[in-house]
Amino acid sequence: MTEELKISLLQKLVSGNEIKKQLRTKKKDFINESIFKKNEDELKEYYSNGWELEREFKTKIRLKKLKTHDVLFEDKVWSLFASLGFKVLNRNRKLEIPYDKNNPNLTQQIDVLAKDDESLILIECKSTKEKNKKGDFKKELEAYKSKIEGIRNSLKVIFPDQKLKFRFVFATENYAISDNDLQRLENINGLHFDEEQIDYYSKMLTQIGIASKYQLLGNLFYDQEIPELDNKIPAIKGKMGGHIYYSFSIEPEKLLKIGYVLHRNKANINMMPTYQRIIKRARLKSIHNFIDEEKGYFPNSIIISLDSGKQNELRFEPANTQSKSSISKIGILHLPKRYRSAFIIDGQHRLYGYSNSMYKSSNSIPVVAFLNLDREEQVKLFMQINENQKAVSKNLRTTLDADLKWTSDSYTDQIQALCARIAIYLGEVRKSALFDKISIGEDSKIVTQATIINAIKKSNLIGKVTKSKIEELGTFYNGDLDSTYDKLSKLLSLIFNYVKDSLPELWEAENNIVVMNKGIYGIIRLQSDIIDFLLEQKIIKNTNNPNKVFEESKTYLDPIITFYENLDEETELALRKAYGSNGDIKYWRTLQQEISEVHEEFKPQGLEEYNKKEAKEFNTKAFEIIRDLETFFKKDFQEKLELKFEKSWFKKGVPPQVAKKANEIAFEKNLKIENEEDEVDVWDCLTIIAYRAIALKNWRDIFEKHYTKPTEEKISGGKDAKTQWMVKLEKLRNENFHQYSVTEDEFSFLEELHDWLIKK
Repeated sequence: MTEELKISLLQKLVSGNEIKKQLRTKKKDFINESIFKKNEDELKEYYSNGWELEREFKTKIRLKKLKTHDVLFEDKVWSLFASLGFKVLNRNRKLEIPYDKNNPNLTQQIDVLAKDDESLILIECKSTKEKNKKGDFKKELEAYKSKIEGIRNSLKVIFPDQKLKFRFVFATENYAISDNDLQRLENINGLHFDEEQIDYYSKMLTQIGIASKYQLLGNLFYDQEIPELDNKIPAIKGKMGGHIYYSFSIEPEKLLKIGYVLHRNKANINMMPTYQRIIKRARLKSIHNFIDEEKGYFPNSIIISLDSGKQNELRFEPANTQSKSSISKIGILHLPKRYRSAFIIDGQHRLYGYSNSMYKSSNSIPVVAFLNLDREEQVKLFMQINENQKAVSKNLRTTLDADLKWTSDSYTDQIQALCARIAIYLGEVRKSALFDKISIGEDSKIVTQATIINAIKKSNLIGKVTKSKIEELGTFYNGDLDSTYDKLSKLLSLIFNYVKDSLPELWEAENNIVVMNKGIYGIIRLQSDIIDFLLEQKIIKNTNNPNKVFEESKTYLDPIITFYENLDEETELALRKAYGSNGDIKYWRTLQQEISEVHEEFKPQGLEEYNKKEAKEFNTKAFEIIRDLETFFKKDFQEKLELKFEKSWFKKGVPPQVAKKANEIAFEKNLKIENEEDEVDVWDCLTIIAYRAIALKNWRDIFEKHYTKPTEEKISGGKDAKTQWMVKLEKLRNENFHQYSVTEDEFSFLEELHDWLIKK
């Protein structure tokens, strides 16, 4: 290859900021062209060729045209590798690589070239609009057989002095690829990716970012050596449950390279059984921040299964000195130097949380590595860990925060500790009206600590803080934790004691409207409003004397005492049926309104706007919730059926009459659709009542645990009674919202379903 040709080929590649620029274009569904307005003939030609007006400027017109399906697929693949951090990619579709050193004019067009510091990937893309079209790629793949080595040699010239792992990927969309073609791919050391795998890595990218590249490399270079990996680590060898295991400490970066997570989805269907849930981006981010920003660590071990490989490259060298009384052995473990040789059974978030960490090569993490667990045994172990391992409860963690975070350098941690300690005081001090009514540690009571903490944080009692500074002082908090704790815990105790003493029978009544989460939340928020008012009216100068604040507050607390004494059944029911955060706010605003009606000068910020908003109809929000629920059913029902019945999920999981009706609906809809790409699938045509029929058919095995409302677990009537909420939902779904007004009770019903099924 001449130097001139080499330079020409390099110019057809992009890196750095050029990749970012190209990525913006590749991710769009349309291509654009700008034409001068005066070129009328040219514009007519564009319009006749399917171009559309996007935007008009003074002298030019910007046109757009939907990319063809093959270009869309190529751009999707290109964008995936660019987003995964590959540093060099082809500029466009015009990259042609010579494959005959004696004749550089003989070239192969490359759809996608992606290179990083260690690997070089060539991707041939094939796409069709027709779903599951039978593909015949004998000609293309056999042609590659005679070209692939020449292409690799040319790439070595373009990227000299770089030991790059090479992989050829044949990527298809909507094609059913034959076994013969798969064999042809294997003969040239190629790998097939269909649209499911491309979508899987794209989804992983959105979930966990560039960390998903390790999962991709594990698939691309499965069983290939990682020569630069330092694989010797001190370890202890033992036996557990009839299995050999090794216990050791390793840098996360090393384990990331050889690790692989068997996610339960279609992309890994050829590796069944799989068992892991998809990694959650939010959880991964919080772990990453915990490691890097808080210098946190996890003392519990990551559980893996090590594949010793065909050549048994996994070896254990016992040390010369051993404890005679121990059945365990200490020595040096030689890990496999191969991609995808360590399957992560437990701890995927902890491991991948290190992927972008500054400590991935300087920290070490504890690992328990079983040797050669077959896939079924991995699944059993995964289930045992998740079923039998009792995590620290949220309430216990909150209780511990009161001590663990009190001396933290973070102001947000300090406030968390302050609020937690106030909640503990109110629940554990006998002179408090809330004694033994707040869940502390592992004890479950009527009111949660989270309710107290949330109410205090959202009020003006504390102000606003960030991790590094106090942004705004509160009416009680001035930066001194001890002082704030003493004054605020005393005041809140006085307030709740006053309510209890004024309403002794109601306070102690079972399941009363006051001593409940939203009731306690509302009273704390209301007391903050009263203090704001007292300070604004200069009735008090400060909050240094809790007794003084309490005495001045009683006048404004009395209207809510009267409210509780005269509470009618309808109002109480409305408060009880207001669920979630909206329920807390409704309760709080109701108490504000009661005071405002007695003391006209009491006008808390936001009350007037809230009342106006409440007066509006619930229709728009109700429709959104129903739409979200239908979307949830569609995804959740399919996932649960696939988990149970795998490929036969539709045939085995859906009642025949339901399937027949859905097919009829799909057929009728598709008759009216001209563009095949817009046609609906049978699964898109299920009604809510159809989902109920599916749930009833598979009730005990699949849906009972997940689709029985928490408040209806013990009702009589069996599965029919426990799914009546779906009948009610279907009826509401079929109302004409242009003519029908959703009632507050119906809206509360929808919110309850949303909080239970989606927000959970």
